[in-house]
Amino acid sequence: MTGITAIRVAGTATARGLVVALCAALALVGCSSGSAASASGASTASMTPAAVTSAPVRTVRTADGTVGYRWFGTGPALVLITGYGASIDSWDPTLLALLARSHRVVVPDNAGVGKTSPLPGPLSIDAMAQQASAFITALGLGKPAVLGWSMGGMIAQALAVLHPAQVSSLVLAATQAGNGKAQPVPPAAAAALSSGNGEAILSVLFPDDQAAAALTYARSIHAYPGYYQAPESAEAAQSAAIAQWQAGKDPAGPRVSKLAIPTLVADGSQDALVPTANDRQLAALIPGAALHLYPDAGHAFLMQDETEFAAQVASFTK
Repeated sequence: MTGITAIRVAGTATARGLVVALCAALALVGCSSGSAASASGASTASMTPAAVTSAPVRTVRTADGTVGYRWFGTGPALVLITGYGASIDSWDPTLLALLARSHRVVVPDNAGVGKTSPLPGPLSIDAMAQQASAFITALGLGKPAVLGWSMGGMIAQALAVLHPAQVSSLVLAATQAGNGKAQPVPPAAAAALSSGNGEAILSVLFPDDQAAAALTYARSIHAYPGYYQAPESAEAAQSAAIAQWQAGKDPAGPRVSKLAIPTLVADGSQDALVPTANDRQLAALIPGAALHLYPDAGHAFLMQDETEFAAQVASFTK
């Protein structure tokens, strides 16, 4: 792809059109990831987005099947769990490069995505948390900090409830409690997220006046060689698992209020998927939890304000 750096965003409507065109073009031809250096061997001082996108996808056998993952950086372990329909290619390389300056960043795929084995029976948030626990054990990560985004935040909560000895601190990004009392995702936003339409998806991840950030994000994630997302079968299973969590039917969900782990709840103040009332409820449920809402940011606030967010995570999980 050539000429990308020459694009200038003149306004919301124009920017949205560029996002659509860029997503379509990138999906067809891909985008160079730059340096071929191994990210796992790069020093924290030299960590770059290109080093992140060139990191190989590894696999590890666990008690709950094979798990595919990437890792880079040095320092205390930080496990990132992604959300609905996403893969490890959904993480903004710039965010990961920033986090890897202070942590050994480990990013696994969820059940049935990429090289990660599907789980038997109806999928649940608790079951995905058990697989995450098996992954932490198999890699010998000990007691890492855990950052979960969206559905990944639900998995992170369940992991901390079911295996508190495996979580040193929690960062819960744009997610909600599983006690059956959270406000539901607005139907229009949920439909857009599962539509498969790039413009619609970006419209619920970023506010309308942040189209330049959406454009940057779309370009960045397509720098991963062989960029991929969750297959339809995994999306359908995840959707049912999320509904069960939201209804308070996972055993771990109602027990979040018993957590005694340092927790940061963060989101964008304009999140179109998770009403900020849910962030406030979640922070109030977990004893001592901190709450931070990023202004003029949405569900993908951590990809929009990555510098500030990475610094906050580094400080909170050190």
